[in-house]
Amino acid sequence: MQNLLPEPPATLLPVNEEADAILAAAEQDGGDEAFAAVAARFPTYSAGWAALAARALAEGQVVPAYAYARTGYHRGLDQLRRSGWKGHGPVPWSHEPNRGFLRCLYVLSRAADEIGEADEAARCAQFLRDCDPAAADALASN
Repeated sequence: MQNLLPEPPATLLPVNEEADAILAAAEQDGGDEAFAAVAARFPTYSAGWAALAARALAEGQVVPAYAYARTGYHRGLDQLRRSGWKGHGPVPWSHEPNRGFLRCLYVLSRAADEIGEADEAARCAQFLRDCDPAAADALASN
């Protein structure tokens, strides 16, 4: 059956140039403290939480990865809603400011799977694909 309703417009999160620059410097520094400083200074900036979550997951620290990703995911949902998102519709990977939220969603799915929370892992993986299949593909290939 064909959906006759138009798809909602893509939601584009606002750019945060200051946070982006500090996160880029933290990535060069490579230390967890630098990522934590970004998250503390810009708590609504999902990319900072995503960096913490990805690092923790890569180091086998699944519970901290889950917690960081969950925080970034919820902060990202708040920003999406403020940007006009109504709970569905595209959140394109091609728009750089959306990537922090999408990365949090990806790490949350992986960490949930690691702790045996299969339903949450599947829900997050599907949500990521619903936001933008390109995001799911890009993150899975890393």
